[in-house]
Amino acid sequence: MDVLVLIDKLDDLVHNAKGVPMTDQVRVDKEEIYDILDQMRATIPEEIKQARWIVKERQEMLAEAKREAERLVKEARERGERLVSEEEITKQAERAAEDIIEDARAREREIRLGAEDYADEILNTLEVNLSKFIGAVQRGRERLQGKSEELDDEAA
Repeated sequence: MDVLVLIDKLDDLVHNAKGVPMTDQVRVDKEEIYDILDQMRATIPEEIKQARWIVKERQEMLAEAKREAERLVKEARERGERLVSEEEITKQAERAAEDIIEDARAREREIRLGAEDYADEILNTLEVNLSKFIGAVQRGRERLQGKSEELDDEAA
């Protein structure tokens, strides 16, 4: 389950809770809150795994782009060596090799930047989700502390 859905559930639980007369506090079912928190604890590691997978995929894409660039460079050099016999042909081969190298570098750069952007987007989403989760937990704890203080005041 998505952390944001769980945060919404937690928010709904607090929002729809019965109010305590003559206070701004509410009564919530402690077990329901613990259940939602347990679900959040189970969900967050999965999102971290996804972020790690994305970083791994990015690294694999970069390695593949580098291997492809090296293959293209090697191919261009071999091709150039075969065409050494005539000066004009040699010049054309060198230009073609440079073009291939430029294209490979541009492709590698494009893949790397795309992978970094994608990983950053996923990590940003995770950061936002974690911030919301922490905020919801802090609000829940504050409300529970307020409820505890209210019970202490009533007992006194």
